[in-house]
Amino acid sequence: MGDCERKIIGVGKNKNQEAFFALLRAGLWEKECQLLQYSSVDFEALRQLAEEQSVMGLIAAGLEHVTDMKVPKADVLQFIGQTLQMEQRNTAMNYFIGVLVDKMKDAGIRTLLVKGQGIAQCYERPLWRSCGDVDFFLDSENYEKAKAFLIPLAAEVEPEGVAEKHQGLTIDPWVVELHGTLHSGLSSRIDRQLDAVMGTVFSEGNVRIWENSQAQVEIPRVDEDVLYVFTHIMQHFYKGGIGLRQICDWCRLLWTYRDSLDLGLLETRLSKMRLMSEWRAFGAFAIDYLGMPSEAMPLFENSARWHRKANQICSFVIKVGNFGHNRDMSYFGKHPYLVRKAISFGRRTGDLVGHFSIFPLDSIRFFPSIVFNGLRSATRGE
Repeated sequence: MGDCERKIIGVGKNKNQEAFFALLRAGLWEKECQLLQYSSVDFEALRQLAEEQSVMGLIAAGLEHVTDMKVPKADVLQFIGQTLQMEQRNTAMNYFIGVLVDKMKDAGIRTLLVKGQGIAQCYERPLWRSCGDVDFFLDSENYEKAKAFLIPLAAEVEPEGVAEKHQGLTIDPWVVELHGTLHSGLSSRIDRQLDAVMGTVFSEGNVRIWENSQAQVEIPRVDEDVLYVFTHIMQHFYKGGIGLRQICDWCRLLWTYRDSLDLGLLETRLSKMRLMSEWRAFGAFAIDYLGMPSEAMPLFENSARWHRKANQICSFVIKVGNFGHNRDMSYFGKHPYLVRKAISFGRRTGDLVGHFSIFPLDSIRFFPSIVFNGLRSATRGE
């Protein structure tokens, strides 16, 4: 059975979810897909899932590869309309990034682009990836210079996350996030390793270049980028909600640079962070559900243990949606600050209890840091 035809074993008997994953694999890898095996497909349900997981462009691409049925024209037009809007938004964001990076260079500010539009270049159709925020990564000196340069240009300035060096801004009408670290907030062990990796990026020049129209945009070298993308997945998995878009990003990055990754370095770093179990479980998820070729998944172990964990990961991902899309956030407008913080803390605790069955040791290991960071943010009003 081909990658785009395999049966999903972790999502029960929901044929729409199975069809959704079949189309997602087809769009992610540009492969043929058959849908008749899923009986009567509800394309409106598929569109809703695509929105929840921020993978509308991948599902639209997958529909182009359906070979055993004719998708109703009205449904096709729904996906095409949203995908064309996505193309326009991506084009505008790329232009904005190029202009802003050049302005920052002229002001003597060195910045790297992380996540987002840089990772999009690993896709067959970069403009069909749902874009989010613009994330800039800077060393301590340039972080302060970037704040001073960009805050006067911003229509809105979020409270700064002082400990993690995070500043959110809204500029024309994009959300720009400045990161002076890429700390996960999960454990001091992980964050120490991320700081060590940051040192190699800025002191040793471990970067690659995205030729964004006329602008040269620096991105971390792939050995560092893979680690940053994965620890960001872990951050959202343990602290609020992880969606398929981020995991698809990880897959495309690994696939694009499969022949140039330093696997020994990757293994050493993951081992120091004690994230090897998560890497292998998410690797099994990528293979079982997203059609990632197993030979391109570094450090993969074909064990029933990891495939069982992949099913549990899938249940959580489908439940919460991209960045917690499916969760009721109405309490933000109903309750005062400390009550909102208490509700958020309760949800994170509930997630950790659920994750205990997947990663028991790490759910316990990460709990103190998550509690400490939450209390610190609350006392600072962040």
